[in-house]
Amino acid sequence: MARSRRSSNAPSPLAGSTVLITGAARGIGAELARRAAARGARVALVGLEPELLAAVAAELGPEHLWVEADVTDPAALDVAVQRTLDTFGRLDTVVANAGIAPLTTVATSSARSLSRTIEVNLIGAMLTARAALPALTASRGHVLLISSAAAFTVLPGMSAYCAAKAGLERFGDVLRLEVAHRGITVGSAHPTWIDTDMVRDTKAALPTFAEALGRLPGPLGAYTSVGDCADALIGNLERRGRRVFVPRSVGVVAAWRQVVTGVLGEKLVLAQSKQAVPQLEQEIADLQGREFGTNSVEAQRPS
Repeated sequence: MARSRRSSNAPSPLAGSTVLITGAARGIGAELARRAAARGARVALVGLEPELLAAVAAELGPEHLWVEADVTDPAALDVAVQRTLDTFGRLDTVVANAGIAPLTTVATSSARSLSRTIEVNLIGAMLTARAALPALTASRGHVLLISSAAAFTVLPGMSAYCAAKAGLERFGDVLRLEVAHRGITVGSAHPTWIDTDMVRDTKAALPTFAEALGRLPGPLGAYTSVGDCADALIGNLERRGRRVFVPRSVGVVAAWRQVVTGVLGEKLVLAQSKQAVPQLEQEIADLQGREFGTNSVEAQRPS
């Protein structure tokens, strides 16, 4: 578990700063907001569930802000950033956390679920960073992109999600070069399985997927609490690091990604996949067209 290296009596670097977090209504985003507020930051919570956003903001206190916005809507993001500036006068840190995961393979997926997964997880994060850049230039701020261990691992049923998270890591690496002269720093976070609604929904809907997770070796099969994940992310916001792995051992997997996703790693997975994927796709068929988890905002959208 990564924690900030500072004296218990020293103020956090976040004290007095403004942090905007997308996907802040629940899960990692909400818990990170709590950690940031506890360290003296003023938090702008952005997402698509107004009642939950309002509840988290009320819990944090009257000095915090929530804004309903879809991260795939550039105009809505511009409004969220402007409201943050109007309320707090500055913006120091942006966390692009909003994400979704479909309950499908490519063969069983609708075009909508594939494209929407890329739109939210990759394009939404890109648009979030873009909307914030002018304000972050003024504050010489920090961007944290919530990617995933899925950026450098593969598992049947996660094609669009893995593609989006791998793309987000590369986006962050290029963005870091583009904004260095502005004094802006950029990091990417790579958690494995965090105990969130999204992960629980997927396991509940697809038993074969849950069994596959149980067979993953080492850190790839590790589960981390939302609180421990938020602690690691807060450490990144305070130190403005390039990478944060949750748990830390995921960094070993990242370093050996060519082995994990290369010919040898693929051979080890293929034999199991030939048996598991038909079972997985039958479970998907049993969902009768439901492509997102019960608690996902996407489950409430019309097809």
